[in-house]
Amino acid sequence: MTDEEFEAAIEEALDAMPEQFLDALENIAIVWEDEPSAYHLGLDDEGDVASWQDGGECEDEPLPDDLLGLFDGLSLVERAEGGYDDDIPDVITIFKGPHERCFSSREEVVDEIGKTVIHELGHYFGLDEERLAAMGYE
Repeated sequence: MTDEEFEAAIEEALDAMPEQFLDALENIAIVWEDEPSAYHLGLDDEGDVASWQDGGECEDEPLPDDLLGLFDGLSLVERAEGGYDDDIPDVITIFKGPHERCFSSREEVVDEIGKTVIHELGHYFGLDEERLAAMGYE
């Protein structure tokens, strides 16, 4: 898939999303990268596992190397607790390479991009992995 085709797939997936999700977004950028970087995977400069801050608890495991997307920012719950400066947008990053490797057709890629965006929006709304999995957005 060319970069232009992947961008079109993201646009198609976003166009198919329920309006209530898109209307609720405030100061969120949706971007794409070819592959997750060391930062995205939770690795430090030496390639070792770095600590991730998630709701005040550190996780010792890096994110998987087949990472489809990532929400990088503060959830609405965290924003309500104060200290949110909306000058810099939160970011949902969609990863092209993992989508291409995991799904064989363009239709599957578009469908999975939509699921990935909804999963990452779940984090924006304050849902954890367990709750997202229970809702079918693992």
